[in-house]
Order: sequence, then structure tokens, then C-alpha cells
Amino acid sequence: MRIWRIAILFAVLAGLLALPAPEPAAADPSPAELRKLTKQATRLNELYRGQIQSLEEIRVQAEKATDTSSDLQAKLADAQADVGRIAQTAYILGPVDTMRMFGMQAEPYQVLGQAANMAYMANERTQRVKSIQKLIEDSKNAKVEANDKIQKMKREIKTLLSKRKEIQRLLDKYGFQQPGGADGLTARMIQVRAAIMQNFPMKYGVGCLRPGDPGEHGKGRACDFMMSPGGTMAAGADGANGDALADWLIKNGSRLGVMYIIWKQRYYDMRSGGGWDPMSDRGGVTANHYDHVHVSVF
Repeated sequence: MRIWRIAILFAVLAGLLALPAPEPAAADPSPAELRKLTKQATRLNELYRGQIQSLEEIRVQAEKATDTSSDLQAKLADAQADVGRIAQTAYILGPVDTMRMFGMQAEPYQVLGQAANMAYMANERTQRVKSIQKLIEDSKNAKVEANDKIQKMKREIKTLLSKRKEIQRLLDKYGFQQPGGADGLTARMIQVRAAIMQNFPMKYGVGCLRPGDPGEHGKGRACDFMMSPGGTMAAGADGANGDALADWLIKNGSRLGVMYIIWKQRYYDMRSGGGWDPMSDRGGVTANHYDHVHVSVF
């Protein structure tokens, strides 16, 4: 019975030596195209006098999706190479000699040893083939998502360019201010900070100027109003204080010259029509703005 089981094993192994037929591949997302769009986004940020949150969010999503697609492609190539090595080893070992298996001269430990090796490789290859099938599907989905995000970024740039006159009227309304004074902030940011401090308790402090920061913090046009000691989620009364501040800024934003607000992994950009929009996970409590309300002004 054992001999027949071994014979069946090799019949199964023969069927395992072929990889699954590849499906038509989706087009690879283009990092060069993403870099080109990122440069266009940078020019738009300069034109609109500050980071456009809707555009930045799509850029982050497109970058993550493109990186994921590249990583999966590399893993797929490694898995396929592993399968190739297993097939090569099986070829070198060669099939069990059935004449020797049934002949008197066949040593049982030799036959069983070779069969065990082939059984191990068959099982190993089965698992690899399954992983390749999943990687192919994941890779295909990642490519589709990355290409979708890149196309979405193109559409957003086109939409923002179409609103250029409308945005320019908004910018003309508030004028252009340079930072000045000991704080290194613009006069508008100083006024907004003072108004917030008069209306809301800030027991955890406020952080504003960051020399060298490429965003509004480096230009003296942004402050972070802490709702916790930092690095921990604002909860209870502290979270409610952050919610109240965000609502107050939305209601008074037009009068004060607020450009956008970020709070609890959401942004509210006055230039893009307002309304809360979700942000991608940036990797932590502070990066996702769960411990502070970020305010940028025109």
C-alpha cells in the first residue's frame, strides 16, 4: 500500500510543477507621473498661499498606494524565484526509478528518502503557489488603487485650477502678510491666537513657529492648540474643548481669516468650499491631530 501511495504522490507532484496561468496584468503605476503631479501640487500651494489639504491628502494616498504596489511586485518576484528553485531541485533529484522501486536491488531507505524529499518539495511548492496566487491578486488590486489615486490627483489639480479666479478673490480679500515681531508670526496669526486664548482655556499650551518647516508653521501662519499633554488622545473635557474650538473657528473663520483647520484626522479647508473631510492615517496620535487643533491662516 505504501508503494501505491508513493506512486500517487508523484502523479500529484507532476501536476504541481506548473505555475498558475497569469492573468492579464494591470498597468504599473508611474512614480514619474506622481512626481510630476507633486510638482504641480507644489506650484498650486504657492499660488494659493498655503498647503491645499484636499490635494495633499490625495497626494499622500497616491504615494502610499504606489509604494504598496512596488512592494508587492518585489514580493511576487521573490516568491516566483523560490518556486523556480524548488522546481530546479526536483529536476536535479529526478523521479523515483520505478524499476528500482519494485526491484530486489532497491534499498528501502533510499526509495523512501527520495520520496520524502519529493513530498516535502511538493508541499513547499503548494504553499508557495498559494502565496503567489494571493500576491498576484493583491498586486493587481494595489496597481488599480494606485492608478485610481493618481487619476484622482489629476482631477483635483484640474478642479483647483478652474477655481483660480475664485481663490484669487479670496486671497485679495485677506491680503498678504509677512511674519514679523519676536514671535515670528504674521499679524493675522497673532490676532487669531489671541482671540482663541480669550475664548478657550489652553492648559496644555500652544505651539506656533517652527523654523525650517516647509508648511505654514515655518511661515508664521499656523499654530497648534494642544488638547492633551501631547502624544495622547484628547478625551473627556479636553476632547470636548477641542471640538468646541474647531466649531468656533468654522463659524468665525471668514471674519478671522482662517485658511484651514485640522482636528481628529480630519481637515476643514475654507478654500475648497468647507466641510470636514477625512485624512489618511499619518502614523500616530500627534500626526493624526488627536492631541491638538491645527489652525492655519491666510
